[in-house]
Order: sequence, then C-alpha cells, then structure tokens
Amino acid sequence: MRFGRLMGWFAAILMGGCATSSQVKYERYAYAELHMATMFSITLYAPSQAQADRAARAAFERIAALEDVMSDYDSRSELSRLCGAPYGQPVPVSRDLFRVLQLSLVTAEKSGGAFDPTVGPLVRLWRQSRKNHQLPSPGEIAAAQAAVGYRLLELDARRQTVTLKHAGMRLDLGGNGKGFAADEALLVLRQNGLRSAMVAASGDIALGDPPPGKKGWEIGIASIDHPDHGLTGALCLAHAGVSTSGDTEQFVEIQGRRYSHIVNPVTGLGLTHRIGVTIIAPNAAISDSLDTTISVLGPDKGMRLVESWPGVSALIVLLDEAGNQQLKSSRFERYLSASKP
Repeated sequence: MRFGRLMGWFAAILMGGCATSSQVKYERYAYAELHMATMFSITLYAPSQAQADRAARAAFERIAALEDVMSDYDSRSELSRLCGAPYGQPVPVSRDLFRVLQLSLVTAEKSGGAFDPTVGPLVRLWRQSRKNHQLPSPGEIAAAQAAVGYRLLELDARRQTVTLKHAGMRLDLGGNGKGFAADEALLVLRQNGLRSAMVAASGDIALGDPPPGKKGWEIGIASIDHPDHGLTGALCLAHAGVSTSGDTEQFVEIQGRRYSHIVNPVTGLGLTHRIGVTIIAPNAAISDSLDTTISVLGPDKGMRLVESWPGVSALIVLLDEAGNQQLKSSRFERYLSASKP
C-alpha cells in the first residue's frame, strides 16, 4: 500500500460544481505539488490571490510535515524510527502519528484485519515480487506473516506511546496516510479563512464547502474496464471524503496470472480478483482506509461493512469475463449527480 498508489481505473476527477441558485464573487485558484510520491492538488475559492497563495502554501507545508511523520520509504521519518525501536518497548510518538495509528486500528478492528497497519513486512515482500516477477515462497510469506497482525500493535492513549510487540514488525500507512494528509490540509485552508476547497491526493479527495453558488463538488467516475473511454457517472459531494481503488494500472502478471498491487494480509499476495471500489465517507482518512479494505473483503463482506459504518457509502464494481457488475450501497444513490458526465 504505497503512498504513490495511482488512481487506476476508477478515476475521481473534479468536474466543477453542481448547480444551485446562489452566487458569491470568489475567484477559483488551483495549485499542485508532489508529496508522498504522488501529486497533491488544491482547488480553492478566495477573495484574493494573496490570501489563496498564503493558504495553499500553509496547506502544502502541513502535507510535507506529515510525510516526514508517516513515510515508510524515508529512514529518517518518525514511522521508520518507531519501527527501528526495540520491540516490546513503549515508544513516545507525536500526536499526528498517534492519531493516524488510532484511526488505523479502528478500521482494522471493524474489518477483522482486512485492513492492517502492520502489513509492512508483506508489502515489502510483495514489492520485491512485483519487481522480480517471481512469487515469494511459502516460507518467505510465513516468515513475513509472523510479524503481521494489528493486535501486535499496542497504543497507550494516556502516555501517547506505541508498542510493537513482535520482532521485525514494520508499519505501513499507505492505506490511509494520503487521506489523512488531505484532511489535514483541508483543515489548514479552513483555518486560513477558506472553507470552499478541495484537496486531492491521487485517488483520495477531501472536500470542504462547495464552490460558491453550487451545492457540491462534482466528481467523475471512470470505467473499470475502459478507463480512457470517458466517465460512467458523477457524484455531487461536499464536506466529505471520497476515495477509489483498482488495479487497471498497478498490477503484475506472474506465471500467467494477474496480481493486483493491493496485498491481502491473509495470503500475503496481491489480489487476483478484479474489483474496483469507490467510497464516500465523512472524511478522506476513512474513505482512503476503506477502498482497499473492501477490495480485500470482496463484495459480500465488504458491503456489510459499508452498511454498518455510519456515513459511509460505496460503489463496488466487479469485472470478469462476462463484463462488469455494479453494486451500490443503500446510501450511494443520494450522491449521484443529475448532470451527465
């Protein structure tokens, strides 16, 4: 679950605003910077460019600071230092790292481990397999799995410490780190007086107030089987997070079989079933954590999790030789835009 995960087949694309009657004379400003191995883009409405520039700079600085906390590629990051500490020893951590790990454990508990922030050893092994086009051996998978399990991660809220309870544990926040950073950047924009804003980190988007005079941000949905053949629908959203997951671009074929970049903690391998998920949630940290989680769980268990989670909706698309099948959660229809893509 790398920070640079591309949007893949299921593109979340800003299309504009969903129409309503009121109009406010604010100008639209757009910014983009590379962070966490992906492009973060900010779209906001402000009364002046000076205010827009100041707010966007502060938001990008917040994203950069979070990258220093959460990166599993940078040996100097706080996450890497935590993973390098002796196991069994409580380690004091920053408020940011503690918060994102708390959120991770909530999703891990609710999903029965389909989402797991301790999956790092398996992710590293699968990255190497994708690079070499060779499956890991059963022994390699078993050795990595011995250090994986969200119950091996212990948080102490009173002391704000983290304990890794097994040797060789590696935490991976690629499953919700970008969404968390997008939420935090949106908060910075709001603190700078700009509430009508959107922060997008590849397939993870945090949405604030809608554009002036509109009732929501319009987000396009691309096809799973033909991502370059236009959009299949659109969502109209505000004050929400929306995330997508799929394997159209990030996959590997090994011994004649297609494997996704999404790692199943149970098998230690990339997913082999073709599934795409879009999640609408109260914030982007939740939507980011759930899109890959539902992919791992599959449509039946995944939809049950979605329906049980307050404020969460989903579209699940399955692709096989017969074509694709779309499954919508009970609350999803209310977010569909009336406009045509």
